[in-house]
Amino acid sequence: MTEDFTDEEKSGFYKAIYSRRDVRSHFTSEPIDDNILSKILHAAHHAPSVGFSQPWNFILIKDIKTRAKIKDSFTKEKDRSSKLVQEPKRSKYLSFKLEGIMESAVNLCVTYDPTKFGPFVIGRSSIPEAGLYSVCCAIQNLWLAARTEGVGLGWVSILSNEILKEALALPEHVIPVAYLCLGYVDRFAEKPDLETSGWLPRLELKDVIYFERWDNKEDKNWEKIQELIRGNLDYA
Repeated sequence: MTEDFTDEEKSGFYKAIYSRRDVRSHFTSEPIDDNILSKILHAAHHAPSVGFSQPWNFILIKDIKTRAKIKDSFTKEKDRSSKLVQEPKRSKYLSFKLEGIMESAVNLCVTYDPTKFGPFVIGRSSIPEAGLYSVCCAIQNLWLAARTEGVGLGWVSILSNEILKEALALPEHVIPVAYLCLGYVDRFAEKPDLETSGWLPRLELKDVIYFERWDNKEDKNWEKIQELIRGNLDYA
């Protein structure tokens, strides 16, 4: 077996995974150095993609007027979605700080272009959504690279895609997948905000693992991994 990574490099990789946070607040006024931002974008662009289609584009946004328009969409969508839950959860939801659109150094929209390289993409004919999954891989790369560089990133999903398309002049066929806020922060939280607030609990690994088929929790061919999972080992 070829050992490509040292123990120190492996430790750094897992540290980025376990300490990554969806940052909504604590952004500072410090700008992101262009060299750092370029490294983060390069990491995103080196994500895997179905049929090597690289269906993503990245729109960098600093303009205050554009951000204000996006923030207005967020405010309206948050109010609309709050009506889907009852009190006291509704008030708790409305109290959450769920974006850093105006406070972050840079906003970034990651899009999906299903027409890139033509209509036929290897691997997408049976599962058309594989193109969108590829864009999500790029976003995850970007997120981990940002955390490694000490840059906070928050994904704002409480938005109208129609407003995004209008504000960013997206072609009709291009789909906005993620609207991200990037910037240095004064601290990274120990746990995700929604876990800390008690909104939802973190599931244990044993709660989400099946063997060979759906809902099968026990299998003699997987005894060792079952033992490790039940032990709830924390590699963070």
